[in-house]
Amino acid sequence: MKVGFIGLGRMGSGMAARLLAAGQALIVFNRSVEKIQPLVVQGAQAAKTLADFAAADVVFSMLADDPAVEQTVLAGDGLLEHLSAGAIHVSCSTISVALSARLAAAHAAAGQDYVSCPVFGRPDAAAAGKLFLAVAGKHSLIERLQPLFEAIGQRTFVVAEQADKANLVKLSGNFLIAAVIESLGEAMALVEKGGIDRHAYLELLTSSLFNVPLYKNYGALIADRKFTPPGFAAPLGQKDIRLMLTAAEALAVPLPFASVLRDRFIALAAQDGEPRDWSAVGGLAAQDAGLMPKK
Repeated sequence: MKVGFIGLGRMGSGMAARLLAAGQALIVFNRSVEKIQPLVVQGAQAAKTLADFAAADVVFSMLADDPAVEQTVLAGDGLLEHLSAGAIHVSCSTISVALSARLAAAHAAAGQDYVSCPVFGRPDAAAAGKLFLAVAGKHSLIERLQPLFEAIGQRTFVVAEQADKANLVKLSGNFLIAAVIESLGEAMALVEKGGIDRHAYLELLTSSLFNVPLYKNYGALIADRKFTPPGFAAPLGQKDIRLMLTAAEALAVPLPFASVLRDRFIALAAQDGEPRDWSAVGGLAAQDAGLMPKK
C-alpha cells in the first residue's frame, strides 16, 4: 500500500517513523516544514501540498484539535478534495465525537473510506511502537489496516463499526487519566504537608495498591515537579475535558468530576509561565497548600 502521514508533532513523528521502520513507503506532510526533514533522512518522501496524497491508498492524520483537522481535511484544497475514491483516511487525532461523525459522512459522500483510530500513550510510546489503539470503522477496512496498526501500536482494540464511537472511548480514557493526575496531586499534597516524603509515599503506592504504569509515570512527574518540557501539553488536556463534557451533554450524562477537572485546567491556564505538561494539574494542590509557589 502507498501510505501517507499528516501531522508530525511529537506523537505523529514517532508513529510515522514506526511505519518507515516496518518497511512502508511513506509520504509525509506537516504545516511546519522543518519537522519533515528527519523523516526524509529515514527514507520518507516529502509532500509539498495535500494534492501529493492523490495516489495514496491510506493516509494517517495526527493533528492537535478540531480546527486543525477541519482545516486540513474539510476545507477547500484539503485532503478530502485530493484523496482518491476507495482510499482510506485514518484519523488518530483526539477530536470531538461530532467532528468524527462529520468526517465519516464527508468521506463516504466522496466515495472514500474513514477509520477513527485515536491512540493512548505518550510520545516515548509512539516512538517505540507501544501505543494502544482504539479503532472504529468497517471491519473489512480494519483487517486491511492491521499490519499498519501493528507497526505503530502494541495492541488494537476494535470498539465499534461507527467511527465516532472510538472518539468517545478516547475522550473517556483521557478523562480518567486526568482524574488520576488530580487525585494523585491532592493525595501527595496532603501527606507532604503532614510531614511525609512525597517520593517515599509514591513508592509505597506504586509498589502496592497502584502498581500500574499510569500511577508510576504520572506520579513521578508530580513528585519530581517536572512539568517541562511537556509530553502532552496542558492546553490539549483542557481541550479534551471540554470535548468530553460536550459529548456527555449530548448524551444527557452528568459528569460532575469532569466539571471539576475543567476548572482545574482553567486555573492552570490562568497562571503565567512556559507551557507545561498536563500533569502540572497535579501540582495545583501543592500550590494551594503552600508547598510550592504559583507561577
